[in-house]
Amino acid sequence: QVQLVESGGGLVQAGDSLRLSCAASGRTFSSHAMGWFRQAPGKERAFVAAVSRNSGVTYYADSVRGRFTISRDNAKSTVYLQMNSLKPEDTAVYYCAGRFTTRTLNYYVDESDYTYWGQGTQVTVSS
Repeated sequence: QVQLVESGGGLVQAGDSLRLSCAASGRTFSSHAMGWFRQAPGKERAFVAAVSRNSGVTYYADSVRGRFTISRDNAKSTVYLQMNSLKPEDTAVYYCAGRFTTRTLNYYVDESDYTYWGQGTQVTVSS
């Protein structure tokens, strides 16, 4: 039903910025709450940021709040993650995820709540 494809990852230095994109297929993007997760080597996959269907609500993990910004453009069926002031601890594979919902202001922080996942994009931050 929904396919998600991440892009924009790469190798950057600490303090730099990077913008990730997640493009969704189909015509139902606006009916999905979206989120970003990341998984570092040897670590569990962790929540990063979430946005509601209509961009009315956003939520961030404590580790990225103030540095990262999640946004979406429903006309382009794309969700973004703007990452500023990157740290080596941000190094991970970043995944885009979606969940259908009828609640326009709902957002989700547990990976088990999401039903659609992208393939991931690598972000590496050197010191």
